[in-house]
Amino acid sequence: MKIKKGDMVLVIAGDYKGKRGEVIRALPKEQKVVVKGVNIAKKHAKPRRAGRRVAQAGIIEVEMPIHVSNVKLIAPSGNPTRVNYRIVDGVKKRYSNKLDEVLD
Repeated sequence: MKIKKGDMVLVIAGDYKGKRGEVIRALPKEQKVVVKGVNIAKKHAKPRRAGRRVAQAGIIEVEMPIHVSNVKLIAPSGNPTRVNYRIVDGVKKRYSNKLDEVLD
């Protein structure tokens, strides 16, 4: 999977098309990513005691995973791009197909 945690992405399909956000979590086995502020669902949560603090109870909003094919990485220049790999000085690096620049 070419998208990692901490990457800025653009949603290119679905209800949140055109929205940008940061990848909170990557799920490579399922080919999905969780993007901040995208694909929000409401969940009912019971009050739980985790040590001395009490977890939030009631109806909470959480980000749900979306398929990695529905997002595009945003390059440091601010443009959305596809990602590929290239070996630079014996090290495998991610690079932008569109802008032909190394991303990492």
